[in-house]
Amino acid sequence: MKHFFDPSVSEELRRRLETMRPDSERQWGTMSPAQALAHCSAAMQMVTGELRPPRAFVGYLFGGFVKRMVMANDEPLRRNTPTARELTITDMRDFEKERATLLAHVNALAAKGPSACTTYPHAFFGRMTPDEWSVLVYKHLDHHLRQFGA
Repeated sequence: MKHFFDPSVSEELRRRLETMRPDSERQWGTMSPAQALAHCSAAMQMVTGELRPPRAFVGYLFGGFVKRMVMANDEPLRRNTPTARELTITDMRDFEKERATLLAHVNALAAKGPSACTTYPHAFFGRMTPDEWSVLVYKHLDHHLRQFGA
């Protein structure tokens, strides 16, 4: 299974990020390319514990079940998957600035490795191991790169 902490996978994600353009056509969803990059940066801050959204009630009910499904295989995340309110980006963003910020987060997490992952629970999935964070980071970035054909 692909995971972020595999150096070849994090490099693949970097290359794909470089192919995104401000005018990349979205395949689904409502975010612009710049908003998607900002959203992914906020998600990376969740991985490291810099952003700590509260656990969603629905996560207590279904988070563990859905987490097992997500972690069980290489299937990509589904289109139009709901997100935490704290990760919703609705304002206009500068594409190049957001790409540079996300690349900085990708580079920092790849350099620090699994020890950089928070023990704070994910807003939906709950407690996550570094291995689970690694799979989720890959799947989440892949999801939004595919959203814009990258």
